[in-house]
Amino acid sequence: MTERVHPGDSPPTSGEHSVPKPATSSPEKPAPQPGTYVIQIPKDQIYRVPPPGNAHRYAHLSKRKPRRSTSRSCCCCLLTTILALLLAAAIAAAVIYFAFKPESPNYSVESVAIKGFNLTSPSPLSPEFDVTVRAHNPNDKIGIYYEKGSSVKVYYDDINLCNGALPAFFQPTNNVTLFKTALKGSEIELNNAVLGTLSDQQNKGAVPFSLKLRAPVKIKVGSIKTWKITVKVTCKITVDKLTAASKVASNDCDYGVDLW
Repeated sequence: MTERVHPGDSPPTSGEHSVPKPATSSPEKPAPQPGTYVIQIPKDQIYRVPPPGNAHRYAHLSKRKPRRSTSRSCCCCLLTTILALLLAAAIAAAVIYFAFKPESPNYSVESVAIKGFNLTSPSPLSPEFDVTVRAHNPNDKIGIYYEKGSSVKVYYDDINLCNGALPAFFQPTNNVTLFKTALKGSEIELNNAVLGTLSDQQNKGAVPFSLKLRAPVKIKVGSIKTWKITVKVTCKITVDKLTAASKVASNDCDYGVDLW
């Protein structure tokens, strides 16, 4: 590094004599170290905010606050829009309900023909159920489209015996429709205890089964068709015997829907 050179006192010129300085009582301040500079600024020139000449350097700090307020206003607008849509949907649903007065359709099992049950053989079963379901649409202004993709299953004591599907059709207003579906199962293994229970129940004339129906439907209101709604029907039925000539002794069906 280049060393700093401080000029010394100039020697007195010819004809001049150095005059000694009078001694003072105050102590002398130490001379600053070479290369050290001391700057003194009056207190009235110290700013807590940047002076106008340097304000542009800190302008980005003042721009953050409007962003927060903008994001809050966007959230408020979004929340207001959602609430408005929900309110509009509720009003529309209320108008449709009071204008059309929709009623739930009714379902019941009319008949069951059973084949493929041999309770004396330990071999796997291949049961077949020919089921006739009665669907009643009691509405005056609402029709029902039964779409493809339905399922019908028969259970005995949580054992799935056979499966099938409903035909696709349209049910008009104030209509009763009887639709038949063939349900089939294969390689159903039942242990000796279950076979014995089925035999005892058949001798008593009361064999219980559970039928579960799931069908995608669309509701027709005037000229408007809704999105697909899943109809869920569960029927507890009892038959007198496990033959093609069996008769339904009792049936009790529960109805529900999945809107989405």
